[in-house]
Order: sequence, then C-alpha cells, then structure tokens
Amino acid sequence: MIDALFGSKTRVKLLHLFLNNPNRSFYVREITRKIDEQINSVRRELANMLSIGIIKSDSSNNRLYYEINQEYPHYKPLREIFADEHLQSEAATAVEANDWHRRLKQLGDVRVALFSGSLVRGSTSDVDVMLAGDINKTQAKKFINELEEDERRTLNYTVMSYEDFYYRLSIKDRFVASLISGKYTLLVDTENILSPEPNKD
Repeated sequence: MIDALFGSKTRVKLLHLFLNNPNRSFYVREITRKIDEQINSVRRELANMLSIGIIKSDSSNNRLYYEINQEYPHYKPLREIFADEHLQSEAATAVEANDWHRRLKQLGDVRVALFSGSLVRGSTSDVDVMLAGDINKTQAKKFINELEEDERRTLNYTVMSYEDFYYRLSIKDRFVASLISGKYTLLVDTENILSPEPNKD
C-alpha cells in the first residue's frame, strides 16, 4: 500500500534508508547493496528525489554522495512515516536482516556472527565484528572491507572456527565472555547458543 502511495518500491526503500540516517551520506553502489535494488532503478529514483529537493548531493573523493535534505518542507512528517521506532546502529538498520544473511552466506558456513563495538550503540567492546564457523578468510576480508567502506572507518574483527568459539564460551574464556556480556547485535546463531540472552541489543 505504501509503495502505491509513494510511487515505487525503490523510492520507499530509499526514503527509509535516508530518513533513518539523517546525518549520513551514501554513494550509489553502497545504496544498491543496502536496499537490494538494481542500480538503474536507484539512479532514476535518486534523480527524481533530487529534482524534488528531498535529498541533496555532494562530491567527495571522486564520488557523488547523497543524503536527506533536512531543510525539505515535509522532512518531519516523512521522518515520522519512515523512521524506525527504535533506531539501532547504522550498520544494523540500513540493511534488511535477510540481506545480511545473504551476504554472510557467501563467506562459508557461518555459525555465529555478531556486531558490537562501534557498530552497536552502548557497546564498549574493542571488537566490532565477530565471525565463527568454517569461514573463507578471503571472503571474510572482502566482507569487512565493504563494511568499512559503508561505515567509513576501520573496524576491528575476529574470525575463528565454531569449535574454538564454542570451547571458549564453555570455559568462560575472557575474550568471548567480555564480548557477549556487553551490548551486541546478533546476526547469525545457527545453534542458538547465544539465544535467548539478556544483553543482546
């Protein structure tokens, strides 16, 4: 119904992305990954939204970035429609959960994946991303590089086998214990070894 009201599914996804990240700009390929739409459709809708004035653009490092125009006359009512009730970290909210699962699946047999540290509001962990399973290290590095590009900062991450993670969890290893005792966002937990748990963000 909301797609019909605002003209297209791509436009609705763009509005949701921009209005949930009012102080952040995105480049085109980053946007296509985040909303999982074709680049031509994204470019077309961005041009329409620029002409209306609801978004603005700026060039940086030979890239064109787009962000919501908070001076747009109808910015506040649109934000009331599209903004999530509880905003989480930019990384955790900008992409739908099924897209994270699709991206993580490319890394191999990911059994546990979580965000913490700088990616989760309220987390004090030094680790931003933790991956456990039978994971392709090259693909994992590519995944982290893309995430760093999205977040525009260097991320600390750790990759380990599931057996190692499970053992560390069982003996209350200091590293794992400190990681899961704080705030984090759980993306994958195939064996439900971390669910339910009270500190999940």
